[in-house]
Amino acid sequence: MGSIRRRAETGHLYFDFHFQGQRCREYSALADTGDNRRKMEIVIKKIEADIASNRFDYATYFPDSPRASKFSITRAGAAYGPQAGAVLPARSLVPTFKEFVELWAKEKEADWRFKTKQGRRRILQTHLLPAFGHIRIDEIDRTKVCAFRAELATPGKKSDGSEFRRGNTTINAVIGLLRQILDEAAARYQTINPCLTIKRLKKQRTDVQPFNLEEVRRIIECVRADFQDYLTVRFFTGMRTGEVHGLKWKNVDFERKEILIRETFSDGRTDYTKNDSSQREIFMSEPVRISLLRQKNVSAPISEYVFCSRDGAPIDSQNFNSRIWKPLLEDLGFKHRRAYEMRHTCATLWLGSGENTEWIARQLGHTTTEMLFRVYSRYVPNNTRRDGSAFDRMISSGITATTGAIPQLLPS
Repeated sequence: MGSIRRRAETGHLYFDFHFQGQRCREYSALADTGDNRRKMEIVIKKIEADIASNRFDYATYFPDSPRASKFSITRAGAAYGPQAGAVLPARSLVPTFKEFVELWAKEKEADWRFKTKQGRRRILQTHLLPAFGHIRIDEIDRTKVCAFRAELATPGKKSDGSEFRRGNTTINAVIGLLRQILDEAAARYQTINPCLTIKRLKKQRTDVQPFNLEEVRRIIECVRADFQDYLTVRFFTGMRTGEVHGLKWKNVDFERKEILIRETFSDGRTDYTKNDSSQREIFMSEPVRISLLRQKNVSAPISEYVFCSRDGAPIDSQNFNSRIWKPLLEDLGFKHRRAYEMRHTCATLWLGSGENTEWIARQLGHTTTEMLFRVYSRYVPNNTRRDGSAFDRMISSGITATTGAIPQLLPS
């Protein structure tokens, strides 16, 4: 009986089954999660069924495996036909990619946030439907998917003749959506998802560029007076752009000194936060509390939103970036950085002040502390002490206490 196992060295899952009297192990790049196990269990059941009916083609399932050329391809009858005990449906019952996507999207869209819905529709219309719309689901194989991904990675031309290149993040998003669709198709039509064995492209690491405390002070002092409180709140709460623009007075609790993150504003509409973990309560430091009290006198009489335009509407991100943020950095002689760096600045200031990392993660809306150490930790020594000095003092005092002297480890 075939099974799904976990590789100890990598933590990734692999197929373990017997074919023609030999034990076969085929490795994937999927982590050991319940969702990934369910995906692979669908495939292993299909493999077992094909082996039992003498229809198993090793190269169809694992085209890059060195075993594919070693095993003879056995095809007892057509791969898709009305034969007794056949696992797959008749060819006429398998829809085209476009037909299946229309059904799949209707069922899934109720669960999607507005921004998610927009992004997925854009990927479908721009990339997936033109490439696969006319192809039947069971005819989409690894070769077609790999060729499609290679085409996405090929530089193209803009309308003005200039060249553009899609980043790995964009390509992974397109292939990721294709994988989701073919996952559902595999469960319904017992087809094979060719994306299961296709690894994600490595994303180029982008370093954050937080401001230091002196730069923050200069920015807040030099910005227009009506935006000083806005920038203070952004720099010292770590709120995302959509969260601060969607903040309403009903979610500001001065008594408990908390800001309740419940909604976000983007693309002209208020929506649910980025994810469930983004629903949180942010501690209101004293500079933030004073800024919000001042802001309440300004905006509360005209709007339910904390930060708004003169007509009471939430601040428009594009307008703020082009008319306030970019000119401000230019006037100060600072290198241009995204307004989102205010969130990164807050994270590094919290870390540098010695706050508990789990508390900081909750304030930022992260489920774990992993991102803090992966993204921000290199900035902490700049805000606290020289690298290694605390450790040096600890071991030096320990050795002195034990031996009465620090041994000379290097020749003079």
